[in-house]
Amino acid sequence: MTRVLPDELSGSFATRAIHAGQRPDPMSGAIMTPIYQTSTYVQDAVGENKGYEYARGRNPTREALERNVASLEGGQHGFAFSSGTGCLDSIMKLFQSGDHIVCGENVYGGTFRLFDKLLTRFGLRFTYVDSRDLQKVADAMTPETRGVVIETPTNPLMRLTDIAGCAGIAHRHDAILIVDNTFTTPYFQRPLEYGADIVWHSTTKYLNGHSDMIGGLAVLNDDVLAERLQFILNAAGAVPGPFDAWLVLRGTKTLHLRMRQHDANGRAMAAWLADRVGEDRVYYPGLASHPQHDLAKRQMSGFGGMISVDLGTRERAVQVLNRVRVFSLAESLGGVESLISHPASMTHASVEASRRDSIGLSDGLIRLSCGVEDEGDLIGDIEQAMG
Repeated sequence: MTRVLPDELSGSFATRAIHAGQRPDPMSGAIMTPIYQTSTYVQDAVGENKGYEYARGRNPTREALERNVASLEGGQHGFAFSSGTGCLDSIMKLFQSGDHIVCGENVYGGTFRLFDKLLTRFGLRFTYVDSRDLQKVADAMTPETRGVVIETPTNPLMRLTDIAGCAGIAHRHDAILIVDNTFTTPYFQRPLEYGADIVWHSTTKYLNGHSDMIGGLAVLNDDVLAERLQFILNAAGAVPGPFDAWLVLRGTKTLHLRMRQHDANGRAMAAWLADRVGEDRVYYPGLASHPQHDLAKRQMSGFGGMISVDLGTRERAVQVLNRVRVFSLAESLGGVESLISHPASMTHASVEASRRDSIGLSDGLIRLSCGVEDEGDLIGDIEQAMG
């Protein structure tokens, strides 16, 4: 089990991003963590080893990443997985048949697909609610509820949940709160500080930041939960290879620098879009017009580069998507390059049209992941695409 050491929780965010969880290689002095590309480890004798037996269970490169991100989230334990969905699937194995889970209604389409199309077949039950309204979360709780799953901000409608309030509801019902922190990263939001029990990421996105790997990571404080999750990690085996772990570890070293630019570009783009198409059609928590802007300021220290805008019709959305030159039409987000997508036919295609309609995810909605390019070039690209 990868546990963060006390000294790895000290220092500023930037210093921990670069150094936490890592030490110069004792053999060569290499400042970068080596890629331990091995499947197994030679043992000194029967029952005697150096702490490593088989790489599915533990790998030094992976452990450095786990300690690093755990430190950034302010947690004690980190667990890396082969994808964000693999991470969430492993977290959900903490539950058992008959357990009830309350979930935010506007979560990533892959999260809904995992829950609705797979995990219900194994006896887990889900209730989806608008978690902006804490009373709706409270009303959905039952004696069998064992977990609450939220994204904040949500993908793609950028809706927020009061993490502390949601944690209070969950804990009063002896349930755990699981928070997807992919959009904001620990640079802008640390859910554990507000009472969340598990925070998880698709490391594919901002933590890696370079669109060249797939991965996931969970962070928590509770020793018992951590021991159970370590068992699941080893038993189910959804672990990343050492090179993918190393790529994310490289990415976190510049996370604080990249997030500042994502945030600056996101604020500028959102302000321009609000002026161009109207504040009510731009979804970005950093806008004063966002209905949850005050909550965003309380639990987030920045607003990031994710923006959604409703252009009214699918035809208008497709026109813009087909005409961009700097933005690239692609799924995913959080890379140094700017991406643009159509959630209804891409990230949320697995969500039934009726459900998309009920939560306000229209065919005219596009989602922007503002990268770290020049602000003027990004705005100019969307301006020419809109015509």
